[in-house]
Amino acid sequence: MFGRRFAALAAGFVSVAASVGLAVVAPAAAAPGCKVDYAVPSQWNGGFTANVSVKNLGERVDGWRLTWTWPSGQRVTQAWNATVTSSGADATAVNAGYNAVIESNGSVSFGFNASWSGTNAAPPSFALNGVTCTGEPGTPPTTTTTTTTTGNPVPGDAMAQVAAMQPGWNLGNTLDATGSDETSWGNPRVTEALLDNVKAQGFKSIRIPVTWGQHQGQDHVIEAAYLNRVKEVVGWALADGFHVMINIHHDSWQWIAAMPSNRTGVLTRYNAIWTQLATAFRDSPGKLVFESVNEPQFTGSSGDAQNAQLLHELNASFRDIVRRSGGNNATRLLVLPTLHTSSDQARLDELATSINGFGDANLAATVHYYGYWPFSVNVAGGTRYDATAQKDLTDSFDRVHNTFVARGVPVILGEYGLLGFDRHTGTIEQGEKLKFFEHFGHYARTKKITTMLWDNGQHLGRTSFQWSDPELAAQIKSSWTTRSGTASSDQVFSARSSAVTAKTITLSPNGTTFTGLRQGTTELVRGTDYTISGDQLTLPAAAMTRLSGSRAYGTNAVLTAHFSAGVPWRVNLITHDTPVLSAATGTTGSFAIPTTFRGDLLATMEAKYADGSNAGPHNWTSFKEFDRAFAPNYTTGATTLTPEFFAEVNDNARVTLTFHYWSGATVTYYVTKSGSTVTGSL
Repeated sequence: MFGRRFAALAAGFVSVAASVGLAVVAPAAAAPGCKVDYAVPSQWNGGFTANVSVKNLGERVDGWRLTWTWPSGQRVTQAWNATVTSSGADATAVNAGYNAVIESNGSVSFGFNASWSGTNAAPPSFALNGVTCTGEPGTPPTTTTTTTTTGNPVPGDAMAQVAAMQPGWNLGNTLDATGSDETSWGNPRVTEALLDNVKAQGFKSIRIPVTWGQHQGQDHVIEAAYLNRVKEVVGWALADGFHVMINIHHDSWQWIAAMPSNRTGVLTRYNAIWTQLATAFRDSPGKLVFESVNEPQFTGSSGDAQNAQLLHELNASFRDIVRRSGGNNATRLLVLPTLHTSSDQARLDELATSINGFGDANLAATVHYYGYWPFSVNVAGGTRYDATAQKDLTDSFDRVHNTFVARGVPVILGEYGLLGFDRHTGTIEQGEKLKFFEHFGHYARTKKITTMLWDNGQHLGRTSFQWSDPELAAQIKSSWTTRSGTASSDQVFSARSSAVTAKTITLSPNGTTFTGLRQGTTELVRGTDYTISGDQLTLPAAAMTRLSGSRAYGTNAVLTAHFSAGVPWRVNLITHDTPVLSAATGTTGSFAIPTTFRGDLLATMEAKYADGSNAGPHNWTSFKEFDRAFAPNYTTGATTLTPEFFAEVNDNARVTLTFHYWSGATVTYYVTKSGSTVTGSL
């Protein structure tokens, strides 16, 4: 649960729940009767996790304080859903702001991590607001009051508002650009038509990243024209019915990162921005959401403890400024990030500590997710969305869910995608890419995490309003509501130099049912054109021969596997032979290997010196990064090695390159750099 592998202990006793925080709420009333369940689900050398549940057996409690005495010297080190303090062996847990009320026969839960040595005996008793919990009922309440609140969003119902924001989209590389205006990073000015078209795609929320630093003057005053432009775009989005989230964006690395050495200056400037924004938007509707800072980071800090403290200061100051500004800001949903918007458990725990301490029901947490890094950029052999890449995703979302969502704090995954998309969406093979997004959407939905697609213009055209990869867009949209079937690959290769043989792929229905195989609109005949055995779909040799036609190099037929839900899975039938590479000369600034691909497609490239050590960038792996170190050009018939690759290659040392193709073929090639001259040979 906290990034460690624990051996579960079968321990169930009396239960208590606690949460580290900074604000203490005084208890308002005693309970005539109560029952406490204490359980230790995990224990390790020197530490343990405890879960506590307090049931009120008497009249309604508005504000609670649970006390107990440790029998074996245990000490709480971290807690959630309550504020826990200690004095010697005596421990006290006080409610957070959002769980102060325990109705008659209702319960509240909290949990904590603690240290122990020698033995780890459970506390012998607990007292709620000074009354010992014996498990005996108190006097039942004589009246019941039901309050019904209508409207969306409802102040205090952060979970419902964040759920209503799913799915979301980012207006990236626009108002967050660090140049003179929103077009400085190559995107056009935002138009109402763009937002209308984003809405038509089914998105319910829009994140508008904003970089403010270059638009501040004396005393950190924001340029009126720029602030008015942001207000205009926000107004258009609100008028379209979006939930809208604005933030402080690239300022995080431009000047906020200097906070360890310039705490006062950074905090003053940060506070000035949020003071102006809080005033400008104080009367905007509740669908406008504020995010304190994007991807917070600190340069030159002393380590994790200082990082956590500095981020807490920013988040606390942000919250205080907004809440005190009044108007709709008094209950506006505020979004707080982890350090680096990381989903590592330590970073989640730091933010949980802050949120619990604030005692504010209108808060949400935010993290980002760009996939398992080797897969996300196609390096170190991470060509497939395999079990390792899948586990990275599920572990990340599990941590986020368990730390926040399961404890009543909603989560917005403010950015997601694959890092290779910063270059183009072809860095990751199409089928593997689609499997990632199918699983991503499903698991985020399972864990009740709201997601916001990062789009800096590479997905939805800002003026054409067309998706650059319609297949990807369809998969993303489908994942918002259902699962889709996939398969082990979207490529079936047949060598033209060999006789045609039967081919088999493994289907992954993902909870759906396979319903048929088509070529265009033609339904293929089961038992003749294909067979199904368990999850194995086989195309017999006769069907492969017919479908492959003249067997020209490349894709000869496109089939689609259909399932009971979701989008179909495309399968390309590809005829190939092993690619042919030729000798070449060039420079470190421009070197291309003539390549006759013969229908095959490049998956990755290895680079090693004669002694077997790794050559080129990322020398901890022999497999280089797709597009950064090498790139195929199927149109011109070339494989390019980049200046970035040669910058980290030893002079006059022959490098052995092994090109791996999706058919399974490999080709060996040699390059030698001498100064700026490069020669290549077979």
